[in-house]
Amino acid sequence: MRIATWNVNSVTARLPKLLSWLEITQPDVVCLQELKCTTEAFPAEVAEAGYEVAAYGTGRWNGVAILSRVGLADVRRGLDGEPTFDDVSEPRAIGATCGGVRVWSVYVPNGREVAHPHYAYKLRWLSALRSTVAAEAGDDRPFAVLGDFNIAPTDADVWDITLFDGMTHVTEAERAALAALREAGLEEVLPRALKYDTPYTYWDYRQLAFPKNNGMRIDLVFGSAKFTGAVSDAYVDREARKGKGTSDHAPVVVDLTV
Repeated sequence: MRIATWNVNSVTARLPKLLSWLEITQPDVVCLQELKCTTEAFPAEVAEAGYEVAAYGTGRWNGVAILSRVGLADVRRGLDGEPTFDDVSEPRAIGATCGGVRVWSVYVPNGREVAHPHYAYKLRWLSALRSTVAAEAGDDRPFAVLGDFNIAPTDADVWDITLFDGMTHVTEAERAALAALREAGLEEVLPRALKYDTPYTYWDYRQLAFPKNNGMRIDLVFGSAKFTGAVSDAYVDREARKGKGTSDHAPVVVDLTV
């Protein structure tokens, strides 16, 4: 089974790229983030390409989905005890069982600035994710959380850590939230570096960040022992980030022997 995660930065704007990538890569399950469309407006062309779709979006700056060609059951939108921001419940997490594997597609809040209320919201949201993981990851099926975590796990996951002093994405509290997922029984699936020493997954559109490889690794895959034990390959698909009209994120692809 091939499972992938991709922050597409607008599924409508990226639809031609997404359809081409699905045909080339042939993933069985895809977790998408930052749909920027409503649940009802999710492009029908994806289903026509052979995928069942569970989407969760309001048309604003978030939205998540799971695509599957190996079955799609037990769909759940939202987390246990999920917090709101400005009294709004944002569509940032969706879970489903696909071919016997339980997956969650998550789009963790950005946090904006450490002093901003959105940062405190981010930490509360991550706590709700941990509670959901603890409740679901203990059964016998493979389990994984995939998505844009908006956290670089280590200093090596940022092209120049000195530029991030006092900023979100690299704070101790955010990284502690990742450690809490490990305490709940998950381990990170580390993608291969390909020709680069560090397999970044995000590069800003500005200042030639992608050609210079000034990136960050913030798109992550965390899995249970039954999931990670079945991993036969994992990589960042940098090719999908190249060219015009691309997302500023690259997909992370994981192959399983299940």
